[in-house]
Amino acid sequence: VQLQASGGGLVQAGGSLRLSCAASGRIFSSDAMGWFRQAPGKEREFVAAISANSEITSYADSVKGRFTISRDNAENTLHLEMFSLQPEDTAVYYCAAGRYYYYPRRQSAYDYWGQGTQVTVSS
Repeated sequence: VQLQASGGGLVQAGGSLRLSCAASGRIFSSDAMGWFRQAPGKEREFVAAISANSEITSYADSVKGRFTISRDNAENTLHLEMFSLQPEDTAVYYCAAGRYYYYPRRQSAYDYWGQGTQVTVSS
């Protein structure tokens, strides 16, 4: 399984970005998918997750209402739309894939990880 995250960049506070994660190497449509992020000097934290059929989503409180996770199983792609970005959103964002949508906020629920894409929000 390979996950390739992209779409990061530098944006001003209040701006928007769309992250994408391209999956290859196995059946993507049956996997639960998630986004995590790691800010400098901090531990990696949960951002959002989505079930295989997109029926269930979960968000960290810090991004709820500003970020939207979605997936296109036909294109084997995961997305994260980020609006009203704030400096505290600055981090490396990672996509991840797991066999089941069990405890999606836990990193241990995911078997495969992408390489990360940098998001920097300036004030």
